[in-house]
Amino acid sequence: RPPAGAVRMIEKTPKNSLRIPFLDAIFPDAIFVYLYRDARETLASMIEAWKSGRFVTYPRLPDWPGTPWSLLLTPDWRDLAGLPLPEIVARQWAGATTILLDDLAALPPERVRALNYADFLAAPEAAMRKLAASLDLDWDRQLAATLPHSPTIVSPPRAGKWRDVAAEIDSVFP
Repeated sequence: RPPAGAVRMIEKTPKNSLRIPFLDAIFPDAIFVYLYRDARETLASMIEAWKSGRFVTYPRLPDWPGTPWSLLLTPDWRDLAGLPLPEIVARQWAGATTILLDDLAALPPERVRALNYADFLAAPEAAMRKLAASLDLDWDRQLAATLPHSPTIVSPPRAGKWRDVAAEIDSVFP
């Protein structure tokens, strides 16, 4: 159990998937929860985010041609210049995921948890109770069977939504 009055921070910015060693250094007792999602669904959301123009993180990235850079800036970003958007997104996701998984693997296993996004959406209350128990935390909230949408979505989620851009995803998958 955390000491009385201890604070637990939850932070889910995708950029922080590239900062695990830094976060580990400043929060040496941190437990990292990896919320993972089907790659096709993630790629579809990333393509939609780039196309929307609402997630531009580097509007004037030096030496970056075309559409302003969106979402997290991966170390290999220069190698992606001139590629089609599905390829940029796939490499962006793969690069960040590889770094994240390698950095999590370097931590003691008791400091890492994993939670499947689909399982979480299917049974939010059960998933959170299980996660909280694994963290030795009490769960004191009642969750609805259907969670509210994130304010950052471009379009409402629905089953199989990734299939709207299946041809683009298939061109870079796996």
